[in-house]
Amino acid sequence: MRPLIAALVSASLLALSFTGCNRASVAPSGPLIGLVTDMGGLGDKSFNDGAYTGLKEAQSRLGVRINVLDSRTEGNYFSNLMLLATENTDESIAIGIDMAHDLVGVARRWPKRSFALIDAVADVPNITSVIFREQDGAFLAGALAALVTKTKTIGFLGGEDIPQSRKFESAYRAGALEADPAVKVLVKYAGSFTNQFKGRQIARELFDDRADVVVAAAGLAALGAFEEVKSRPGDYVIGVNYDQESLAPGKVLTSVVKRIDVAVYRICVETVAQKDFSGTIEMGLRDGAIGLTDSPAMRGVIGPTRARMTAIYRAIYDGRIEIPTTRAALAQFKPVALI
Repeated sequence: MRPLIAALVSASLLALSFTGCNRASVAPSGPLIGLVTDMGGLGDKSFNDGAYTGLKEAQSRLGVRINVLDSRTEGNYFSNLMLLATENTDESIAIGIDMAHDLVGVARRWPKRSFALIDAVADVPNITSVIFREQDGAFLAGALAALVTKTKTIGFLGGEDIPQSRKFESAYRAGALEADPAVKVLVKYAGSFTNQFKGRQIARELFDDRADVVVAAAGLAALGAFEEVKSRPGDYVIGVNYDQESLAPGKVLTSVVKRIDVAVYRICVETVAQKDFSGTIEMGLRDGAIGLTDSPAMRGVIGPTRARMTAIYRAIYDGRIEIPTTRAALAQFKPVALI
């Protein structure tokens, strides 16, 4: 994962991404923390690698002992989580909603063990759920797109028209409104999170309608947008969830990333502190857990926006901007006077 845009995150904030990161390395002797990857496994350059990075940081800085079990199929989730529970693991971490069902089953069998679920919610007393304020990143992405566009038109490509998608859409449109109320935001849904052909078709329609920046928030269907943009000079896409620059080098303006490493490290801190916590932790821009990637190839395009983007970032960080997460809230949103 590339660093967050330098203009949006100060060096001091980056330093705070890991609590206690100014400490010397500690020899592992603390609590045993286990991680079960999803079937993408280590080396996915996405959520699993991010989780492992956070775990290794905790091993170095906090002295925790770690145990990582790689899952090759969905059928490995339950058995891997059970194995961690039987090995007296102090905290067992699962990644993503696809593991939620199996994690709940194991947690109920082992009510005195502690578990954590990253990027999903499980309502079980001994599971701590960590979710992300995707709206922080979506707002920043909308603002950046509105400041970069040459046609005064940008696009939103969604997967299925469901509340979670509308949350991202509303924040993206609000960010554009904050940056430039004159910019038009086109919204289209593919009706699927997996149909790449449909994703490409919708992306083509958005570009044909003069959108020159499109955020691709459609899961696997979004891959079609990355294929489409390759043949369109002057047009860009914005990735979602992880750094997607490699999918269309030179055509990805930025990506809205979830810092899985920061979330996992937070769980490790709680475990070392022996906090008896269950429920849901929400992490966002203020925690260093949500942000935008910085592509060297895009710095010439993004450069002129830095002062304005920095002001918007600081306003979100200070709580001066209340980001809408529904279309009803978006209808009431008013830009904040920042500069």
